[in-house]
Amino acid sequence: MKEGIHPEYRDVVFQDLQTGNKFITRSTLNSRETIELDGKTYPLFKCDVTSESHPFYTGAQTRIVETGRVEKFRARFARTTGKTSA
Repeated sequence: MKEGIHPEYRDVVFQDLQTGNKFITRSTLNSRETIELDGKTYPLFKCDVTSESHPFYTGAQTRIVETGRVEKFRARFARTTGKTSA
């Protein structure tokens, strides 16, 4: 690799804003914010969604879909209750 053309690859702390979970991984991300963990200072990146809070990974998405299906069923057949066919 050529020297001086690649961004700095270092440890960065990512924080999930919904759960408050923090994890350290390596990245080239530049950030103005820093955080101290385990006696070391790291750049901090605040994420809106991570695998800890995303509905696909937590299983909340399937519950939402199931609830929607039940409500559609009830709405569809609530109109037909009490009717008799000729």
